[in-house]
Amino acid sequence: MIVYLNGQFMPIEEARIPVLDRGFIFGDGVYEVIPVYSRRPFRLAEHLRRLQHSLDGIRLQNPHSGQEWERLVNELIRSGEAEDQYLYLHITRGAAKRDHAFPKPPVPPTVFMMSNPLLTPPAELLASGVGAVSAADNRWLRCDIKAIALLPNVLLRQMAVDAGCAETILIRDGFMTEGAASNIFVAKNGKLLAPPKDNFMLPGITYDVVLEIAQANNILHEVRKVAASEVFGADELLLTSSTKEVLAITTLDDKPVGSGKPGAMFARLHGLYQNFKRDVMRKDAASAGGGVA
Repeated sequence: MIVYLNGQFMPIEEARIPVLDRGFIFGDGVYEVIPVYSRRPFRLAEHLRRLQHSLDGIRLQNPHSGQEWERLVNELIRSGEAEDQYLYLHITRGAAKRDHAFPKPPVPPTVFMMSNPLLTPPAELLASGVGAVSAADNRWLRCDIKAIALLPNVLLRQMAVDAGCAETILIRDGFMTEGAASNIFVAKNGKLLAPPKDNFMLPGITYDVVLEIAQANNILHEVRKVAASEVFGADELLLTSSTKEVLAITTLDDKPVGSGKPGAMFARLHGLYQNFKRDVMRKDAASAGGGVA
C-alpha cells in the first residue's frame, strides 16, 4: 500500500512519525474520509469544506490549498488498485515538547493520507438489516469537529460489537444525536425524520445525499430534533455513512424495529441511492457528484 506522509508518497511500511507527535500524545488533530467511485472522489469540495471546519474548530492552519489537496487526492487515488476506494486524511499539530498548550513557534503539522478499497454492505446484510443498541451520548460538546480523539466513539461502538450488533444509537438529553460511527434516520408513518446539524453530531455527506434524494423524489421528510421515544417507537430506523451507504436497522436493544425486517422506506431510499451512485457518483466527472438526478 502506498501512503502519503508529509510531502512524500511511500510504502506504508516506511511511514514513520515522531513519538512526540501531538496526535499520538494528545489526539490533537482532525481527519476526513472521502469515498471514491470509479476513481473519482465524491463531493471533494464538500469534504474539504468539512475538513476546513474541523481545522478551524481546533485552531490549526490548513496545510494545503484546495488545489493542492485535489492534486494529492487524485495522485493517491491513482496509486490504489481498486476502482472504488475510501481515502483517509489525517492532520495533527505536529511534533513538539509535551505541553498541553499549543507549541510556539508553530511547528509543521503532520499530514498523513491512505487509501483502502471501498467495500459496501453485501446483499445478505441488505436483506436482513442490522442490529443496534442504544446508549447515553457521553461525548464532548463539539461532535461537529471530525477529531481524531475518538475514544468515546470507540467505547460506544464497542458496546454494539459486544452485543453482536452493528451500531450504537446515541441519546442526549432525551433526543437522538447520531450513531457512534454513522448518522441515523427515523421513519414513522411514511415520513423520514433527521436530527438537525448542530454541535452534537458530525454533519455527514451521505446524510446530505439522503435528504437531497428525499427532496427530489417527494419523500416526506423533516429535519428537527428527534425524541428518544420516536426512536424506540419507529416504524423503521436507517443507518447512513460513506462506507455503509443506506442500511436498515431491524433490531434495537434486542427488540424488533417495526416488523423486524427492512421496510418500505429503506427499500425506496436504498434503490434511489444506488441510482444516484450509478448516474451521478460514477458519471459526473466534472462536478464529482453534483445535484440529485
